[in-house]
Parts: sequence; structure tokens; C-alpha cells
Amino acid sequence: MEEIVFPNQIRVHRKMRGVSMQDLADKLGISLSAVSKIEKGYRRLNQEQLILVAEILDCALQDLYVNEQNSQREVVMAWRKEQERRQEINKSSGLKVLGAALRYIRNDKSLTLMEVAENAEMTLSVYHRIEMGQREVSDKEYRNIAKALSMDVDALKAEIRRLDEAGALEEIILHNDTKYKVNTMPRIANDHSNYIDVEALKVPVFGTSGNDGSILVDKSSSSKEATKPAILLDKRDVYGVSLCTRRLGSILSNRAVMFVAPSEVASVGDIALYYKTEQQAFVVSVREDETGQLYGLMWNPEERIYFNNDDFKKIHKVVDIAL
Repeated sequence: MEEIVFPNQIRVHRKMRGVSMQDLADKLGISLSAVSKIEKGYRRLNQEQLILVAEILDCALQDLYVNEQNSQREVVMAWRKEQERRQEINKSSGLKVLGAALRYIRNDKSLTLMEVAENAEMTLSVYHRIEMGQREVSDKEYRNIAKALSMDVDALKAEIRRLDEAGALEEIILHNDTKYKVNTMPRIANDHSNYIDVEALKVPVFGTSGNDGSILVDKSSSSKEATKPAILLDKRDVYGVSLCTRRLGSILSNRAVMFVAPSEVASVGDIALYYKTEQQAFVVSVREDETGQLYGLMWNPEERIYFNNDDFKKIHKVVDIAL
């Protein structure tokens, strides 16, 4: 029942929601030390705990995982390093052979992933990772899998050895490797075709210069459109904002367009739009002070806007800038 989250974005979402580590620990029924280890990626969460964390932090389950587009660079690099480490472990421990053989036997018996997972007393995701050669198997789990396949342990081991020696698993292993590489690449679009609808890349651009270096964003009136980068094709809520504020000085041209995704969570170090009112927004850099409090830093002159528990709804992450 274990679902490792390494590394994760739990701390980012917790901070944005104003939830303390102790609050999260109490609601999960675990110690403060355990929460700290979970946020650092040193301790595992089971599936029920993972779902509960998402509910407590009022975010989608997938938002807790690291991804290429929305996570901080150092987090993504740690994630890649961990994936590479696991791959090396898999190669030396024969997990790929085990996974390919289990898939071969399951298909030969006309069983579904769900049927084997349930009968082996595992979650679907855990058993799927075993078949993909991405997870180690304990003795108890091995016995449960054998039982789910209507085999005893010795017979299962013998069949796996026979299939491997006969070369029957090479194609499945190659397929799993290819699928693993695809799944760990950054997602560019929802479909897998080579065709990109240019019109689907068009987004409205809002924004006029306001007082105190703010940008007035009236979404009922758009003066132009911009073509968002193809990497943002699957982000349906993206809109454009003219970088018409003078608070950035000459760093960027006032003709530049920021692409903003309100559903994305801005992490420390990200650029974002902070909506002081429904239409008045300020460009800020999300920062964290020595006490762990999140704030938005504005420039020319430097000014801090400290975020309260409800402000995460007012912070729209800037996901790209077109010059």
C-alpha cells in the first residue's frame, strides 16, 4: 500500500494554504518529525494518506507530484537523480525481468491489472509499477502475487526463469523501457500527434497601466491576442497580460506578454501576478522570509506583500514570457 512521493511539492502547497506542519501532522495522525521527512522525500506515504493530504491542502492529487513544467529546478533535478538511481537498481536486481514475466503470465491467463492487484492485496498503481520493473517486491508480496496468478511461489519462480532463458521477455522489457522514458519526459500536449492547431495556441491579452505600478486586468475587454508556446498547449486556463508596469524598469520591454496560469501554484522563486483587487494586479517574485512566511517582492522601489491564508487564490503563476 506504499506510494512513494520523492521529491514532492507538499511543503509548497502547505505554505500557500497557511497550514502548519503540526496541523498536517495532527490531521494525518502522525508525528511532526514524520511530516518533515515526508516533505523532504525521505519517508513514504500510503495511498490513503496521499489522498488525505490533497484534501487537507485543497489541491489536486497530481499537484503533489513533481513535474518538469511547474516545479522548482532543484526539485526536478533531485527527482531525475532519484529516477536514474532506481533504474540502476532495477538493472542489477532483475526487477525488469520479474515485471516483464508477471505481465507475460498475466496476459497468458487473460487477467487484468486490476484483478491481479486486488487479489494480491495491492493498489493498482503499486502492482503496475512492479510489472514495469520500477518497484521491489517483498516476500509477502511475492506470495500474494503468486496466489493471484493461481500459482505457488516455486512454480512462479520456475516459470519466470524459463521465460527469461527462452528470450520471451525481451520485447516486453523494451516496451517497458520505452514507456518509462516517455512517462518521465515533460508533457507538451494532451495528444500524441504531430499536428498542432495554431488557433488553439491563441490566447487573449489583457492589461493597461494602473496606479503605483500595477496592471489593470479587465477580462471583459481584450485588445489583442498572442500565440502561447506549444509547451503550454495543454494548459487551458492560460491568458496573456501586457507587461505595461514601470516597476520593472528597463529589465523587460513593455511590449512583452506574460502568459499566466491561475490554476498553477506559484512556488518560491516564481514570478506571479498578485491580484490586490479583482482587476488590479502587481508583478511579484514569490519569496520566503526567515520565519517561513511567504510574501511577494515588488521592485522599484522594493516592497513586500505578505500573503495570508486566502491569498493563494489571488496569486496567478507566470508560466512564460514572450518578448
